[in-house]
Amino acid sequence: MSTRLAYVVFDAARPRSVAHFWAQLLGWSVTLDRPDEADVSAPGPAGVTPALIFLPTTQVKHGKNRIHLDVASRSLDHQQFLADRACTLGANPVDIGQGSVPWLVLADPEGNEFCVLEPREEYVDTGSLAAIVVDTCDPARLAAFWSAASGWPVLRNERRVTGLRAPTGLGVWLEFVYTPEPKCGRNRLRLDLVPALPCDPHAEMARLHAAGATSIEPIGDPTAQALADPETNEFCLLAPTIDGARAVTPAGRSGAPN
Repeated sequence: MSTRLAYVVFDAARPRSVAHFWAQLLGWSVTLDRPDEADVSAPGPAGVTPALIFLPTTQVKHGKNRIHLDVASRSLDHQQFLADRACTLGANPVDIGQGSVPWLVLADPEGNEFCVLEPREEYVDTGSLAAIVVDTCDPARLAAFWSAASGWPVLRNERRVTGLRAPTGLGVWLEFVYTPEPKCGRNRLRLDLVPALPCDPHAEMARLHAAGATSIEPIGDPTAQALADPETNEFCLLAPTIDGARAVTPAGRSGAPN
């Protein structure tokens, strides 16, 4: 199967500003910088870690995001350094009810929550981004869907957390963490899949539907197929390309509908 998890997409009031925040915090590169779209990519081989895509929206953020990023650290001093740097760049510490935990919870300049983790053995080789984390009421079930959708195998299966990683064993983790609160409204962050050619788009849609996805109303990009996973988290199957890279149109892509 050639379909891969390619992007984490943020709806943003100021896409370029938030993109530059994340690029500076992670040490990644801004690879596209336009008013209608900003892209941020990890160093190293393309396709190892999903890129971050920032698209414009006029929708106001409500409540805690169901998808967030976890930033890796090498030591407790490095963890504090990263948190301090994030605040210098425009982040703020936030209380989402986490209580006394070893990780630090912050929000980026548009209020998107993220964590700066204490050093953990499982993240020593991920690079600066440790994990993409999805809240779910059933970690094993949702992870099974995303494993089928993306081709990433399940490598960690605990009672409250199920983790996937690319078949190469490189790059970021995709983690599903138990959260009792149900999804409410459209997600501000989503995951996008890209198939490589040769690909039969109709067969790929049928495969995703068989795995548990449902089709939904379009999300901005007219060339993308909009779907929802078994817990109604929105995602897109983008148009296939020769190398699995995303095709950038002159008009860019729209985020949330105005």
